[in-house]
Formats: sequence, C-alpha cells, structure tokens
Amino acid sequence: MTTTTMAFKPKLWVAGDLNAFFGFGTNILVNLLVVTGLLRGALKMPDELVFGRILPATGVMLCISTLYYAWLGYRLAKKTGRSDVCALPSGISVPHMFVVTFVIMAPILGKTHDPIQAWEAGLTWVCVQSFVLMAGGFFAPFVRRITPRAALLGSLAGISITFIALSPAMQMFQTPVIGLVCFALILASWFGGVRYPGGVPAGLIALLVGSVIAWGSNLFGLNFGGMTSSALVQSFTNFGFSFPIPEVGHVFSGFKFLGVILVTAIPFGIYDLVEAMDNVESASAAGDAFPTTRVLTADGVISLVGCLLGNPFINAIYIGHPGWKAMGGRLGYSAATGIVMLVLCSLGILSTITALVPIISILPILLYIGMLIGSQAFQETPPAHAPAIILALVPQIASWAKSQIDNALGAAGTSAGKLGIETLAQNSVLYDGMSTLGGGATLVGIIIGSITVFMIEQKFMKAAAFALVGAVLTFFGLMHSDAIGFAMTPKVAAAYLFVGVVLVLMARYATVASKPAEVHHPHAMSGEDEGLDSAPVGAV
Repeated sequence: MTTTTMAFKPKLWVAGDLNAFFGFGTNILVNLLVVTGLLRGALKMPDELVFGRILPATGVMLCISTLYYAWLGYRLAKKTGRSDVCALPSGISVPHMFVVTFVIMAPILGKTHDPIQAWEAGLTWVCVQSFVLMAGGFFAPFVRRITPRAALLGSLAGISITFIALSPAMQMFQTPVIGLVCFALILASWFGGVRYPGGVPAGLIALLVGSVIAWGSNLFGLNFGGMTSSALVQSFTNFGFSFPIPEVGHVFSGFKFLGVILVTAIPFGIYDLVEAMDNVESASAAGDAFPTTRVLTADGVISLVGCLLGNPFINAIYIGHPGWKAMGGRLGYSAATGIVMLVLCSLGILSTITALVPIISILPILLYIGMLIGSQAFQETPPAHAPAIILALVPQIASWAKSQIDNALGAAGTSAGKLGIETLAQNSVLYDGMSTLGGGATLVGIIIGSITVFMIEQKFMKAAAFALVGAVLTFFGLMHSDAIGFAMTPKVAAAYLFVGVVLVLMARYATVASKPAEVHHPHAMSGEDEGLDSAPVGAV
C-alpha cells in the first residue's frame, strides 16, 4: 500500500448516493411492506407482535447489515485509493421470506393455531441457516475461483429474470396507469439520463406521481391503487416506539419443530451461500472485489443477531450492486438506507406507509434491477459463453413455472399429487420435469453452466469434474430435488456420472477442431467506463 493510498480518505457521501438511496431504499421498503403483509395477512399475526417485536428486530438487522457493508466498502476504497467503490446492497432475502412464511410458519400455524409457535419455528429456521452461512463462508472463495463467471452470473440472471423481474412486471400491467407511468419515469432517468426539475430523484418522483394517480382516481370512483381513507386512519393506531429485546427463549422453543425445519434450512442455507457468492462475483465484475469469506460469514452473523432479537427473516447480499453503482451510489446510500429503515420499523410508520403509498408505484424499481442483472451476465462474459448463460438460467425458469402451478392448484384447493402427474402431462404440463429440473435451481444452473463453459473451451477434464460434483450433489438431494437425503433422484445422479465418463473419454481420445478466434467485445458495468457518472442521470 503506497503512502498516497494510506492518506486517501473516501467520502462518506457523494451526490450519486442520493440516487442510490432512493432506489435501494424503495427496494428495501417494498420488501418490508411485503413482509408486513405476509405476517398480518397470511399468518394472521397480531399487530402487537408484528409492529412491537418482529419489525423492530428486522430494522436492527437491516441497520447492522447496511452499516457493515458501507464500512467494508470504505475499507476497500481506502485500500485501493479509488473513489468509485460501491457498498454491497443487502437486506431481507426475498425468496426466503416466502419460504419461511409458507413452508415453515404457515404449516406450524395450521397445526398449533398459535402464531407465537409459528414465529418461534421461523426464528429457529433462521438460526440453523445462519450457522450454515458462517461455516460455508470459508470454502466459498475456493468454489468461486474454480467456477466460470458465465455459470455464476447466468444462474444469477435466471433469478433476476424470474423471481425478481416477472412478478413486478405482471403487477405493473394489472394496474398499468400507475405501473407503466412510474416505470417510464424511472427508466427515463436511470437509463435515459433525464433530470427532473430541482434535481428531485426519479424514485421519489415515481412514488409521488403513483400516489397522486392512486388517490386522485378515487375522486372518479376508479380506485386504481386500492387506497382508502379508512385504512389510512386505522394505520395510525400502530404508531409508537418499540425496540427489540433478546428472544433467545423463543428461538430455542422452536427447536421442537427441528424435523420440519431441517428439510429446508440446510439446502436453503447452501442456496444462500451460492447466491451470495454470485452477487460478490457480480460486484467484482462491476469493479469492486470484496472478500468472499468475510461477506458470507458476516451474512450468517448478522442473520443470527436478527433472529435472536425476534426477526424470522434471513439477511442476504442483494442482486443489484452494478445498478446502484451505475446510478452513482458509493458508501453513504447503504448506511443511510439502514438508518432510515430502523426508524421506520421502530416507530410503526410502515403501517401508515402501507396505507398511503400504492406498492405498484415502487415495483418498477425491482423490474429495473432484474433488467440490469440479466444483461450483466452477457456483458461481463466472453461472447462464446452465451450458450452457457442461457442454459444456466433455464433451471430458474423451471422452478418459477412450478411455483406458479403450485400456487394455482393450491388456490383451487388441490395439488399436483391429487390431480395426478400423468393428467397434467397429458395436458402438456410437464410437472415432473419442472420439479426435477428446478429443484435446487441455483446449484443446477451453476453446474450445467460450468460444464458447458468448459466444453466450449475444450477443457473436457474440468467439465468432467463438474459433472462428478453434479452427480454427488444430486445423489444427496441438493440438486434436482426438494429435500436432502440419500438417492433422492438416483437416475439423474447416474446421468451426471455417465456424462462425466463420456467427457473423460473425450479428453483422452476425441479429435477436436481448433477453436475460431474470438471477437473481443469490451463491456463494462462501472459508471466511469460506460459514461454514466458524467451523464445527466439526475437523481432517483
């Protein structure tokens, strides 16, 4: 480290942080509003539990997380002497909020008819996952070093396109007068470089315009955003300061449901490791190389602190670092977001926000992030690896499609098993194939993406090694299965093994054509390289 680098002091706040603050802040706000809806609606938890204990603990977890990653970004900026380092975005894991709600807490609630016991099961689930994350952080850097970037980013692109982008996009078209208008306002600023009057951030403009349209439509009896004055008045009853207290007893009480919890906690803990590793790789592709072990173990520690205070939702590194960096975010946006969310969660203000701002006006930001991360997979990898990216995202599509079918059948009071897998197949719904392909979709995408990359590169022994890993993971149910165990999908495991044998034979005996010279297409996600820092992007 040079003397100049040691003397360099990164700025804690720059103009672009306001852009990222409103964008990232509204992203976190959407997730908190969804969490609030799940707790109150799906789980029927009383407001005193939701606003008095759970959300304050969630706010503390979010604050610790965002402050820590801002500090980690500060260290990287100081170490490298760079002023463009962007802190990793973090918050409640979006897929997991639904898993812990509908796979863990809802069934326990159905059995016990006690929301407290359901909450305790959720706390124990996060506790188990936290230790998986902390332990896994030490071997994740090795996995990242040997895994092709196209496989990591391709699997991540599958998540961004399906579970991040599709739902907001469909909801936008359910209420297009608000959704599409707000989306256009955001794209015009973040992609088109439009500045709004007075430098007002585009995210704030979208919220204001969406709220005006929603409440204004009530005057004509249209009620576009579902806003009502009675719900707004009722929301004020949840105001009041609440600070979390240790809930260690409740965490240990949930261990009586350990059999149900372990079925999903361990595989989803591994999923968290892979997803976080993907997102660290995404940040590295955007120019910010964070230490993988420190990031992953921090996720585990922060999640553990949150659950010990009463939060049943796990912390995670978010998809989207390149997006916040491209719009000017550096260090301050992360810390400011955590502090604001702590205030909102501790004072019961989320209740009023839920009743005042239509969620549809916030959802376009999630679609924007999905667009950006999906495109990054192609921009930050060699063009020849594009087929591997497509293959890596396919399992996520299968997983998403299966979830839609399960939800639809559940709403009809039935299931695939009751209806009959063969009946579905006769109607061109290949449920069995979706279930197998989409089981452990993130790991599946990485494995088959890696095999494809190494085949493209004619490195057949490395491809064979990944096929062998795929066989082992599949045999134990970590891939192509909904549960861990022995010989969960033995035919698929055997198929990977046979593929490995074929690849070894290719490495030894096959005659291959020489590869054509690649055409270099320079792509970069950093603002400086793309000219976004100097473009009139305005504020979010």
